Amino acid sequence: MDNLTLKQLRYFDALVQQRHFGRAAEVCAISQPALSMQIKEMEAALGSALFERTPRNLGLTPFGETVVERARDILRSVDELTDLARSQQSKLSGKLRLGVIPTIAPYLLPKVIGALTQSYDGLDIHIRETMTPKLLQELADGKIDAALLALPVGETSFAEVPLFEENFVLVRPAADAQLPPPDAKGLAAMRLLLLEEGHCFRDQALSFCTGPSVRPWEGLDGTSLSTLVQMVGAGIGVTLIPQMAVDVETRSAPVAISALDGAQPSRQIGMIWRKTSPLAEQLNDVAHLVQQAASSLAQP
Repeated sequence: MDNLTLKQLRYFDALVQQRHFGRAAEVCAISQPALSMQIKEMEAALGSALFERTPRNLGLTPFGETVVERARDILRSVDELTDLARSQQSKLSGKLRLGVIPTIAPYLLPKVIGALTQSYDGLDIHIRETMTPKLLQELADGKIDAALLALPVGETSFAEVPLFEENFVLVRPAADAQLPPPDAKGLAAMRLLLLEEGHCFRDQALSFCTGPSVRPWEGLDGTSLSTLVQMVGAGIGVTLIPQMAVDVETRSAPVAISALDGAQPSRQIGMIWRKTSPLAEQLNDVAHLVQQAASSLAQP
């Protein structure tokens, strides 16, 4: 068998994830013919097909299924070897792959990136914005170094560092500004607009509302806080947003902002990374820097 290359393993992993040659080639920043050639050479080296190709589907063969985890173990080990070398340096350098959930990214990242670039000369910051389940998987697979999200995540293989607590605020149509704010039970009876399923912020908001029959309004599953706020401005309902999002999301919508009556819904924001990461000490320093950068977004 001819020797396999790390490049082929990375292309193989990208194709497994995308299940499409064009999208995988784009992710790998190469042409589709070049990607196809590398996969064919990998299959020839292994002596067996990795993918079953049909006009409408690209699936793994049984042999391909057995190769996936082994290939990812190899890639993870190579990445950790690189991280081990970086950990010997006094300050973090090179590539930092940081994951972040969508209800944090637009509001906190500008401050975080500014702080990181000022503190670490030449740091190459790569941002991955997606929902919590995918971030956890990508962190476990070694595709990102750390993630900013809502705690706890409940994974014993990850180190969790709490950064700050953040309240949610009620967003109502501007015409309702003079009405007394509802409490949790009252909010549950209102037309509540929430993000689509998969967003942890949706679950956090629902858990605050009391009553076994609480359901978000089924006429809208928003993909962003911006959409929810604009719909509230149009008079469709009410929503909850995190405090850090208020300045950005409400400046162009006719809405009123207030705290709820009584107990306040909140979330804890933190940073996580693999306990086995050779960069753990440096990532702890990064977490402290993120905490400082977020101080201006804390509760008034």
